[in-house]
Amino acid sequence: MFVKPLDGWVGDVIPFTAGGGCAQLYYLHDARDPSRPGMAWHCYETDDFAAFADLGVSLPQGGESAPDLNVYTGSVIESAGVRHAFYTGYNARFHAPGRPAQQLVMHATAEAGGAWQKHPDHTFGAPEGYEPVDFRDPFVFRPEEDGPWRLLVIARRRGGADRRRGVILEYVSTDLASWAFEGEFWAPNRYVAIECPEVFLLAGTWYLVYSEFSDRFATHYRTGPTAHGPWSVPMMDTVDGRGFYAAKSLEHAGRRYFAGWIPTRAGETDDGAWEWAGSLAVHQARALEDGTLAFGMPSALAESFRQRGTVEPRPVVGDWSVTSSGWRASAPDSSAVAVTDNLPDQYLFEATIDADPHTVECGVVLRASDDGSEGYLIRIEPRRNRLVFDRWPRPRTGPAQWQISGDVPFAPELERQLPATGGRYTLRIVVDGTICVTYVNDQVAMSARMYDRRAGSLGFFVGEGAATFTNVSIATR
Repeated sequence: MFVKPLDGWVGDVIPFTAGGGCAQLYYLHDARDPSRPGMAWHCYETDDFAAFADLGVSLPQGGESAPDLNVYTGSVIESAGVRHAFYTGYNARFHAPGRPAQQLVMHATAEAGGAWQKHPDHTFGAPEGYEPVDFRDPFVFRPEEDGPWRLLVIARRRGGADRRRGVILEYVSTDLASWAFEGEFWAPNRYVAIECPEVFLLAGTWYLVYSEFSDRFATHYRTGPTAHGPWSVPMMDTVDGRGFYAAKSLEHAGRRYFAGWIPTRAGETDDGAWEWAGSLAVHQARALEDGTLAFGMPSALAESFRQRGTVEPRPVVGDWSVTSSGWRASAPDSSAVAVTDNLPDQYLFEATIDADPHTVECGVVLRASDDGSEGYLIRIEPRRNRLVFDRWPRPRTGPAQWQISGDVPFAPELERQLPATGGRYTLRIVVDGTICVTYVNDQVAMSARMYDRRAGSLGFFVGEGAATFTNVSIATR
């Protein structure tokens, strides 16, 4: 499901599809091996976003003296039967005397089924007034069928407040070989850099998607009436939280999909720092009436879990009762917890939770202890309209009972805003080894890693309120 190469990790994804064929998900192959300098594009192929074929190296890196020793993020388009890759080339040792190294926009083409041919004479760097080393992630699109091609590339102004100089520049071309600089496409004056930009039209609305690492690591989107905006901020403007980064999208078989990566954590521990690159993950998107994007589980992935089993929770705390359709917990001034038997390493959990008015919290405990007091919590807080990822036990600062990280009540970088639902929440939680992805109402996605606890039960809980759990199922592939 959440694939990675045997000899490395998945970095930024460059999704592409042409006609009715399979989707190609080019990606930056991160070997994390100092003895293997440089980076190339590898490729996964899929026709349903549930199973992936690893095609290996696609766009190879240049040699140690080439400007594209590292083949970084870009985009792929098709024109007149020819595939065009626009990518970032970088080599710290490749620069003019007395000048800093440059990130460069580079071009390669491929006939159907053929290998990429690079065109070094089409290479260009940052224009005057912009830093040479932050000029990357070219995205090529054609907003008007009979108009010129547009190329967006991120850059940083040479002067100004350091963390507010990130911009997106725009170039135009009629032949995909030579590009004329048009100026700044978007300059919000709030980011260090605006990574992995893309623009697309969906259901009559234009979307600008980008990733940022200034105030937070997240993939955002904006909406607008034209391919040049003006851009508005949706009420919920992120694709996911910290656990899903550098997402870019494609349309395939009439649906829109966002492909990104779920980062690893240093030392494979819950307290390790988030690292660059990880495992491939894909969300299915749809546009709501107000232009907001909703993110759910790819349909084919959900359908691939065909072996469904029953769930029989065992009450361990509080007042639980069996209803005609599920289980109900009532804890007006306390908590109620129920747990099941141990679960496999890979499964899909589904349930509908109906929380009574004024309920403080409710949700699911993954890899729970027998009494439900330890595990990973997928917690819905109805009064705050938010979804959070928590765990217990948390890190300790000493042996005493109070020496715990109680001042950090959840993983704040994973917090997701929830739209008001009247108290009904349809959950889909897919677990695959150390990865957990939660979808609420096929609208909100939250990705996370679970390292320290590798096994356990499934728990249900309600805190200070009441809720009914129905349509509960566990499925395996």
